[in-house]
Amino acid sequence: MKQDPRHAGNVVLLRGACLWLLAALALAWCLVGLDFGVPFVKAVFPGKFTRVLQGHIDFLLMTALILGFYAAKIPLPVTVRWAMVIGAFTNSSLFVLQGAFPVLDGPTPAPGLLGPAFLAYLLASLTLTSYGFGKAAVTLLRSTLDQTPAADTSRAFVTPTSDNP
Repeated sequence: MKQDPRHAGNVVLLRGACLWLLAALALAWCLVGLDFGVPFVKAVFPGKFTRVLQGHIDFLLMTALILGFYAAKIPLPVTVRWAMVIGAFTNSSLFVLQGAFPVLDGPTPAPGLLGPAFLAYLLASLTLTSYGFGKAAVTLLRSTLDQTPAADTSRAFVTPTSDNP
């Protein structure tokens, strides 16, 4: 599939943001179901209501961050784009997992392999998300410091005169 140049190569960010916005919407309905005491939803999320709410808010926050970087139209390395999209999901899903599996939401690790597996997932998620958004922020910041004539838009709105062709 050919990339549209309007996306600056970042179409994966747009697609990821759409998916995570849909996830946030689904979680919003789950929150309504939890508040109304719908048995099926309470069975899926027997943990803390606040963890599901945190997951919902985190999906919205990650969607907004991704859309912000997409809107900047700065080409990002492929590893950064994928780290942002995957990290946004894994980071938000940590809260959802704690809402679905209360044993993960405690001061002591979960029994058996579940505790170490969740910790590994958590650390991998934080690392991936930090790399993706951190590298994107540095790339965007550096693009604003570029002093090449092509990046200079200070004269973009000057009307031509005889002194200023």
